[in-house]
Amino acid sequence: MKTACFLLVLLAASVAGQEAVKKLTRAEADSAAVSKVEPEYPAFAKQLKISGEVNLEAVVSEDGKVEKVNVLDGNPVLTKAGAEALMKWKFKPVLADGKPVKALAPVSFNFK
Repeated sequence: MKTACFLLVLLAASVAGQEAVKKLTRAEADSAAVSKVEPEYPAFAKQLKISGEVNLEAVVSEDGKVEKVNVLDGNPVLTKAGAEALMKWKFKPVLADGKPVKALAPVSFNFK
């Protein structure tokens, strides 16, 4: 019983200590982006006439820098180029309750 109570308290403390993450809409992400870098169309993809949309999600830090990019879908040849460009983007800090928080910002690139 003591072990179960201890684990419950430990779990509650870890959940309380997690950082808030705000999920943005595409429109919110687009308006929060202050610096955008367009991806380079990979030469290999051009030669093979590979085209299409890639959907990515930027993990944006409290200060607006992209910490990580999650690939949601798209051709792997194109998603790599999109992710490299998105890592160079800069966002306005996202606020929740008046404080800067991490955010998830969806971004799409269309290669044609």
